[in-house]
Amino acid sequence: MQRSLSEKAYKEAVKYIPGGVNSPVRALKSVGAAPLFISRANGVTLTDVDGNEFIDFCLSWGVFILGHNHKKVNEAVKHAVDLGTSYGIPTLQETQLAKLLVESVPSLEKVRFVSSGTEAVMSAIRVARGFTKRNIIVKFDGCYHGHADHLLVSAGSGVAQLNASSSSGIPEDFTKYTLSLPFNDLESVKAVFEKHGDDIAAIIIEPVAANMGVIIPELSFLTELRTITKKYGALLIFDEVITGFRLSLGGAQERFGITPDLSTFGKIIGGGFPAAAFGGRNDIMAVLAPDGPVYQAGTLSGNPIAMASGIQTVQLLQQPGFYADLEAKSTLFIDGLKEIIKGKGIVLNHIGSMFTLFFSDHEIRNFEDVKNSDTERFARFFRALLNENVYISPSAYESNFISEAHTPEQLEKTLQTIKKVLAEI
Repeated sequence: MQRSLSEKAYKEAVKYIPGGVNSPVRALKSVGAAPLFISRANGVTLTDVDGNEFIDFCLSWGVFILGHNHKKVNEAVKHAVDLGTSYGIPTLQETQLAKLLVESVPSLEKVRFVSSGTEAVMSAIRVARGFTKRNIIVKFDGCYHGHADHLLVSAGSGVAQLNASSSSGIPEDFTKYTLSLPFNDLESVKAVFEKHGDDIAAIIIEPVAANMGVIIPELSFLTELRTITKKYGALLIFDEVITGFRLSLGGAQERFGITPDLSTFGKIIGGGFPAAAFGGRNDIMAVLAPDGPVYQAGTLSGNPIAMASGIQTVQLLQQPGFYADLEAKSTLFIDGLKEIIKGKGIVLNHIGSMFTLFFSDHEIRNFEDVKNSDTERFARFFRALLNENVYISPSAYESNFISEAHTPEQLEKTLQTIKKVLAEI
């Protein structure tokens, strides 16, 4: 496969951009590959600057549940661009998308828009602390909640591949009120609340972990988190930046039947544009300025282009049968994958249209299990798939995604490619 133009583009990029990329995992260092530079995308096909085409299972980290370059979303965006790209003043589109989110997600009574998942989580935590007048935040090892200073503690995603448990440049005082516990370990949660319960503002969790690969929660674990937080007067925050509008129209909270106090959303609600949101109960959200004392602001929050894209995307997701069809398509693919990996020292974790292959002989249920999997073998697997024109998420610590746009032929071709690659590596 010819990649000379991508290599040339990377050499040029490193002259002007740290590491040549604007988000670390794009450098593909953890999988021992050179970065791809993409020129266009359509459906689930990525085309790089060398003209190579790849079947995409990363989908911009889960954004494109409808596939890339969706015609109706593009039409809505083009119309919005003609009206102006940013005002810094309210628009009707902000209210329209907010209403769609509130109608769709069980926990939402009010929402506020921001521009990224990091910003959404950072703001939700500030609200939780302002509402409870407490300091401590409890998170879980391997769950990544963006790159805010106080959350880079035993984090997943690209942070998991750094040597330290957090990032350099963060004073210890910034993280001393963040406690990180093992995922799926209820006893550790109980112990922390017995010791610090009166000063814990909130638990934040990815209801399905997706930034250390897909880790399915034990339902009793999530249910008890809800019980414990109510008992101690703390808030429960679901970080649904990835699972929101992915596992169902109402996200993981609808799928599991658990209603958190606050939720954060991103990825899909922008339909490919920078948009995210946080929201929850009326009384909690009332602490936000201009109504209350908790400050949060953003010039590009509720950007009209992102709102137009989000409105069209969510309306398409509301169509009858969308999630049933996506689930059926995903199940067929997953069933085929299960047969291929039998006896090969591979664990498949999956839920809905999300899945991760771990190279391990043991069940994967927390971050320690993930770190003990064979990441070198995963890297060989990734490179071999790339050479066969299949692009999965370029890290052993990430989820892969299936979209409405994946065709049966593309999914079958991918299964046969995986079968071939596993035989080779």
